[in-house]
Amino acid sequence: MSEGNPRILIVDDREENRYVLGRVLRQAGYHCSEIASGIDALNAAQTLPDLMILDVRLPDMSGYEVCQQIKRDERTAQISILQISASFVSSEDRARALEAGADGYLTHPIDRKVLVATVRALLRLRAAESVARKSAEQWQATFDALSEGLALVDVEGRLVRWNGAFAEICGPDFAGAPGKDAGTMLDQVLGSSEALRHRGPERYQAEYSIEQRTVQLSASQVDPENADAGKVLVLSDITDRKLAEYALRTAEKIAATGKLAHAIAHEINNPLEALTNLLYLAESSKSLEMIHDLLSHASSEVDRIARITKQTLSFQRDTQHPLALDVGELVAEVVAVYQKSATARRVRVVCHRRPTTVIRGFPGQLSQVFSNLVRNAAEAAPNGSEVVVRVRSVCRHGREGTRVTIHDRGKGIPLEVRKKLFDPFFTTKELKGSGLGLWVSKNLIMKHDGTIRFRTATTMGASGTTFEVFLPVDGVASRGLNEDD
Repeated sequence: MSEGNPRILIVDDREENRYVLGRVLRQAGYHCSEIASGIDALNAAQTLPDLMILDVRLPDMSGYEVCQQIKRDERTAQISILQISASFVSSEDRARALEAGADGYLTHPIDRKVLVATVRALLRLRAAESVARKSAEQWQATFDALSEGLALVDVEGRLVRWNGAFAEICGPDFAGAPGKDAGTMLDQVLGSSEALRHRGPERYQAEYSIEQRTVQLSASQVDPENADAGKVLVLSDITDRKLAEYALRTAEKIAATGKLAHAIAHEINNPLEALTNLLYLAESSKSLEMIHDLLSHASSEVDRIARITKQTLSFQRDTQHPLALDVGELVAEVVAVYQKSATARRVRVVCHRRPTTVIRGFPGQLSQVFSNLVRNAAEAAPNGSEVVVRVRSVCRHGREGTRVTIHDRGKGIPLEVRKKLFDPFFTTKELKGSGLGLWVSKNLIMKHDGTIRFRTATTMGASGTTFEVFLPVDGVASRGLNEDD
């Protein structure tokens, strides 16, 4: 729309008609220009008037043809056109004008009130279209400027549109075209079109690898109440975030190993002392039978040291692929490692476990989790108390799995700390803690498609904290976990 009064172009070969129309509209507050031919009307249309009142019968070309040419030109297509005629007054003439692109049609004699009302209605419509067009342009500019890749999929599973970031993240394998089957495209780029087959109100989310990059795909329904109304795909390059998380997990693993070394020193000291004494006695003895007996005991102590060393190494390296695991046995090994250091603080760590269903997972990652939880519980427990670890098979939300609980009778977790407990770099141990232990533990459990949660009480005489870990049997399989995740 023009700033100030709207501009109206009156095109009619009869001067008296132009005069009457112009006078009525000027009195209504509009700025009017008058033209007598079709060619001049086409040229004047390039100045983009707000409205053109166009007579059907012109000396050089018909008003129908002028209207068609204006509407075919992208630059002038938004001009509102009101066609008028004193000769073509039938329903067929009106229909022909509207099909040619006219926005309205009046026949002579034209009532001045009807003329002004029609002009106002057409200008309101043009103003509304202008606002809608600007909003669409702003939306498209925002859509294209987003760093996250966005794509719209229609009800039939075909690509409707996407932004540049989507094509860039997909890489050279992306060959999108409006109407292309979105499932075929996702299979080519990501190797899976599961996102389009997902049903339910919750958002689908998964991670995939494209060459050396890691991307996250989210799929949401266009209409939450209609699963078949199409989907919005959001594709994000999370390579840098994954690398940063891996670096943090590695740093925490190194820190955890340092703490483990302290516990190992306590555990390995006794068999070393015994071994030293047994070898000394064997060297001093003159009885061959006594020497054999002493060396047999020494061999047992060496086996004990080897077993402790093997447990230590499991914290330093992990398998490339998930293994079948007895979680109860793994937890018992962790408890055995920390038993000695806990005893030095007059805390007893006991493990009650029942036979559990075998799960698939990475033993090193899970050992790191349970080591962190057991050590925290032992440090929080008061002198003379017990840390109780329980391992059970359970069924949660229809999924078979193993539940591990670690309970201490410490002071409990203050209310202001609870919401931050799993945040990275948050610690209550000041310089003694990295603030990454529970954050890393939560991430490792989630990557096994499990859960970790806690309950705590700070009431005097009934205080304590219980951490619970649930690991489903099919957790790794459902997440497609690999070691670098």
